[in-house]
Amino acid sequence: MTHRVLITEDQPDIRKLIRMTLEFEDYELHEADNGADGLRLAQQLKPSIVLLDVMMPGELDGYQVCEKIKKDPTLGQKTKVVMLTARGQQSDLQQGQRAGCDAYLTKPFSPLELLELLEKLVAQVPA
Repeated sequence: MTHRVLITEDQPDIRKLIRMTLEFEDYELHEADNGADGLRLAQQLKPSIVLLDVMMPGELDGYQVCEKIKKDPTLGQKTKVVMLTARGQQSDLQQGQRAGCDAYLTKPFSPLELLELLEKLVAQVPA
């Protein structure tokens, strides 16, 4: 089964790195460059996993997008959210947990680390 992954990241070089890491795996990749577009695409595509940058331009940051995804009855438990951030303080992690994220990956991360995390999360996605 191919899983949809939505990459919501405002930095093109990081989106490219993630895409290059995942493109040869069994994932259908989609991208958004801000929180509002990421939320809209998540609601439209119903991805298995959303990779979500914390700090993005526009009216919605990653925490707010995560909260909205997790409260959406059509996404909620079926969509795993991974927060991507350069902010690795304990308070940032706690804020991500309060927003409902399933995992927290601190930048810079290795491609192998990302692949292993996604494999683990995909195994938890309800069919």
